[in-house]
Amino acid sequence: MQTPFLRWSTHVLTLICLVLLFLIFTQRQTPDFSFMTSTNVQSFKTIFLSIILEAFPFVLLGVLVSGILQMFVSEQTIRRLIPKNPVLGILFACLVGVIFPLCECGMIPVIRRLMRKGMPVYVAVVFILVGPIINPVVFASTYMAFRSRPEIAYSRMALAFIVALVIGLIVYRFFKTNPLRNTPSLPALSASHMHTHVEPHAPEPSTVHLHEHKHDRGHQHDHQHDHDHQHDHLHDHAAPATVGNRIFGVLGHASDEFFDMGKYLMFGAIITAIIQTLVSRESLVSIGQGGITSHLFMMGLGFILSLCSTSDAFVASSFTSTFSTGSLLTFLVFGPMLDIKSVLMMLAAFRARFVLALSVLVVVVVLICSLIFEQIVFPIT
Repeated sequence: MQTPFLRWSTHVLTLICLVLLFLIFTQRQTPDFSFMTSTNVQSFKTIFLSIILEAFPFVLLGVLVSGILQMFVSEQTIRRLIPKNPVLGILFACLVGVIFPLCECGMIPVIRRLMRKGMPVYVAVVFILVGPIINPVVFASTYMAFRSRPEIAYSRMALAFIVALVIGLIVYRFFKTNPLRNTPSLPALSASHMHTHVEPHAPEPSTVHLHEHKHDRGHQHDHQHDHDHQHDHLHDHAAPATVGNRIFGVLGHASDEFFDMGKYLMFGAIITAIIQTLVSRESLVSIGQGGITSHLFMMGLGFILSLCSTSDAFVASSFTSTFSTGSLLTFLVFGPMLDIKSVLMMLAAFRARFVLALSVLVVVVVLICSLIFEQIVFPIT
C-alpha cells in the first residue's frame, strides 16, 4: 500500500515529465530560472543545507540507539528499575533517558505498554516529557550545535529536569485515574459476556464446559486481535530468536524512524530557512529580544516544526544572533515535550481531556520556568 507521500510525489514527478514533453514537442523556450541565482535563494539554500548536513549524523545515531533499545531492552527491565517511592520514581524518570535514550517518536508507544503493565501515571508523564531531552545523544548534538556556547547544552539539560520535576509532582498530586484509552476490565467483560451465552435449559456439564471454553478462546482471540491492531506500528520484542534476526530488526526499526523523523527535519529546515531569508533581521531581533514575546514565538515555532530532539539544536543555533538565550532554551525544551507530532500520538494513547490538561500544564510550566531560569542564569545586561 502506497503512503500519501509516495503517492503525491509520483503525481508531481508525472506532472513534471508531462510539462517537459510538452516543451520538447512544441519547441517552446524553457522557463526562465535565473531567479535561482538571486541572493535570497542562495541564502535559503545555504541555511537549509547547513541545518540538514549538521543534523544528519545525530539523527542517524539517534535512530540506531532507539532501534537497539527497541529490540534488546524489554519493558520488564525498565519497569523493574522504577522505584516505588513517588519522589524517587519521578527523579528516576527524569534521568532514565541517560540509560535508555529513546527519541520522542518511539517513546509514547513504549510508555503505553508500560502503563498497561502497572507504571504509575506521574512516572509515565515525566518519562514522555524528559526522556527525549536528557540523554547522551541529544546532549552531544546540542553541544555540537552550540560549540561556541557550551553552556546552552548544560542549561538545556538543567531546565528540562526542572520542568519535568515540577510537572511530575503536579501530576502525582492531581491526576489519580488511568488516562489510557480502551482500558476496560477484561475479567469483568469476560464474565458478563459468558453469562449472556449460558443456555437457559441448563445443558449437560460437559456441554457447558465446552461452550465456555470455546467462547473464552474466541474472546481471547478478539482481544488479542484488538491489541495487535492497536500496536500495528510496534515491533515484537519476543519475535526475534537469534542475534541475526535482532540485528535486522534494529535496522528495520531504525530505517522506519529515520524516514519518519526525516520528513519533520526537512520541513523544519525549510521553514527555518524561509524565516531567516524573508523576514528582515531587524524584525527578528525585535521579536527575539522582546521578553515574553520571544519565548512565546519560539514555543509556537517548536510546536509547529515538530523536530526530533536530536536535530532541533541545529535549527535553534541559526537564531543565535537574533533571539535571546532564554528563548532558545524555551524552544529546545518545549519542542520535544509538546509538538504536533507528539499531541497526535498522545491522543491515540490517552483520553483527550488528559492530553488537553497535560498540554496546558506543559505550556504554563515551561514558560514560567524558562523566564525564571533566564533571569537567574542569563540575565540581560
